[in-house]
Formats: sequence, structure tokens, C-alpha cells
Amino acid sequence: MTGRAGTGIRDLAEDRALLGRTSTAERVADILRARVAEGRLAPGTRLSEDAVGGALGVSRNTLREAFRLLTHERLLVHELNRGVFVRVLDADDVADIYRTRGLVECAVVRGLGRPPFALDGLADAVAAGESAARADDWDGVSTANIHFHRALVALAGSARTDELMRGVLAELRLALHLVDDPRALHEPFLARNREILEALRAGERGTAERLLVRYLDDSRARVADACARTAGTPPGTRP
Repeated sequence: MTGRAGTGIRDLAEDRALLGRTSTAERVADILRARVAEGRLAPGTRLSEDAVGGALGVSRNTLREAFRLLTHERLLVHELNRGVFVRVLDADDVADIYRTRGLVECAVVRGLGRPPFALDGLADAVAAGESAARADDWDGVSTANIHFHRALVALAGSARTDELMRGVLAELRLALHLVDDPRALHEPFLARNREILEALRAGERGTAERLLVRYLDDSRARVADACARTAGTPPGTRP
């Protein structure tokens, strides 16, 4: 285990405190899901029970239950006689992710009440993305973009919708790993995130929804193209 993938597992020890005194499989799954969503565990990364369990200080049984939960969420995959890997998505996965995003995110914007809206989370994500871009940190831009869309969905004030999109956006991050030029993907959407934010600040829900529909269509096409170029790459073989 070398390079970025190995580092992503070794520094899990930093998150051990998040487990508290009751190390449950759900909390382990939360930590690993967050690592995927933040881009710190890349598609194809092998999750060794000894390495991950040792880093988090949890039992083998607890870890296996967490793996099972995340496999059900389509973030991990179990390969017979090979182990557990972070999943590598294909074009069908990307199409389904964006279909779900369109249904949920656009419905959230359409269903907002009367302005003003609680936009602090969106504004923070936009600022974080622009700051990361100035630092030429395109992984950071990608993370800020995920936070932007989580904050957008949070405007619905629905714990169920938040939970649904937490998994969907974690899957999206797996797809974004397949993009060979992250700057080319993310840079145009920095301005488009701000446009959506400013439309909502002005109370223009219809404008914000129209911007979002075009945004998702364009993003889907770019990410699907990246997935098509990497089709057939087996788990464990990506750098």
C-alpha cells in the first residue's frame, strides 16, 4: 500500500477520537464515508481490515459491519479472495447519481419558502472553493463543491433528504476521482456556484433552479466522459 491511498488509511488514526467511548459500526461507517466524500479514500483503494481496524482501534467484527453498511450504500465493494475496495464507478452509476441529484436538488430549490433564505452554508462553501482555487488546490475545490451541494440540500430542513444526499454525494466524489484534469472540470463551476448563491440571495428561486438544471447537465456530461475513458479498470489497480 503506497502513495496517496496508503496515506488515506494510515491517517485514519486522526479520527479515532470521533468514535467516542462506544465504537459502533455506524460511527466507523460515518468516518469512512466522510473520507470518501472528502476525496481522501480514492476509488480502487484496498481497505485492509488490519490497517483500518488498527488505525481506528476497533474490532474486526465492528469493522466488517461498517464495511457491510458501506457496501450496501455502493461506496465499497467486496471482491472474493481479494478483500474490500473503495468502489470504482462506471457510466451507468454516474447517470443514476445525476438523475437523483436533479430530482432532489432542483426540488429543494423549487420548494423553498419566501426569502430571505438561510444561505450561510452556501456562502461558506463558495468562499472555500474560490480560496482553494487561488491556492491551486483542486482537490480542495472539489471538496468545497460537495459542501456547496450538501448546504443546498440542507435548505429543505429535512433530515431524511440530508441522509439520502450524504450517500449520493459521497458516490459523486468517487466519480470525480476519475477526472484526469480536475481544474478543467471544477474551474467553470466556481462562478456557477456563485451565480446560484446570488440568485437565491435575490430571492429568485426560478432563476436559481434554471441555473442548477444546466449546471447538473453540464457536470454530468463531463464526469460521464471521464468514467467512459476509465471503463474496465478493476478495483485495486488505480493509482
